[in-house]
Amino acid sequence: MALLELVGVSKSFVTPAGTLPVLEQVQLAVQAGEFVSIIGPSGSGKSTLFNMIAGLTLPSAGRILVDGADVTGQRGIAAYMPQQDALFPWRNVVENAVLATVVEKGDVAAARKEAQSLLPVFGLDGFGDALPATLSGGMRQRVALLRTVLWHRPIMLLDEPFGALDALTRAQLQQWLLGLWSRLDRTILLVTHDVDEALLLSDRVYVLTQRPGRIALELSLDLPRPRSYDIVTSREFARYKADLLEALGQLV
Repeated sequence: MALLELVGVSKSFVTPAGTLPVLEQVQLAVQAGEFVSIIGPSGSGKSTLFNMIAGLTLPSAGRILVDGADVTGQRGIAAYMPQQDALFPWRNVVENAVLATVVEKGDVAAARKEAQSLLPVFGLDGFGDALPATLSGGMRQRVALLRTVLWHRPIMLLDEPFGALDALTRAQLQQWLLGLWSRLDRTILLVTHDVDEALLLSDRVYVLTQRPGRIALELSLDLPRPRSYDIVTSREFARYKADLLEALGQLV
């Protein structure tokens, strides 16, 4: 049984111009411990898909299952890291990291202690008291990811976490995320526009069509783990990249 499953999920929005279909009959499944990416054209409904998994909006049709149970519309099922880091400028690194615990009225003291212990793992050692304005873009993203990890949900939704970063910082954080994922043993669903990023990080990749988004391709990757950036020069990587680019090319 899949940890996360979307069954016939569709979503439409009512606009002044009429009904706008965004997603149509999406079927996907993520196994426990998998790293799965979703790629597709802008406007294909990737972020809307995440909002439905996170319970922030309801599908117009279909169901969202976790461990076989219907959780459609339920919040708090998955830890969600949106595109922007959304750090509060008046809260330091640790206080931003424990925000989910504060909102849920949990044990904030224990969360602060855990956040402090994880600062070295996230490359933030010595920055626990720093305010977001003093951090680089890459460091801010690591704080946002630390906050997502401290939510302690088995499923993590990462919506283009490195999309706004320069190429060098993005490559460094991709490698860092791979190591973190193997250490934490979490299930990750990633939205990205970057084909190389999807292939470098993932066990499987789903390709969405243009709006209304449908699954155009599900690609399972037989690439060795642990992975380093050197794999992007391999013949297997090039073959998978060609498959994804062909699928995406047919959608343009």
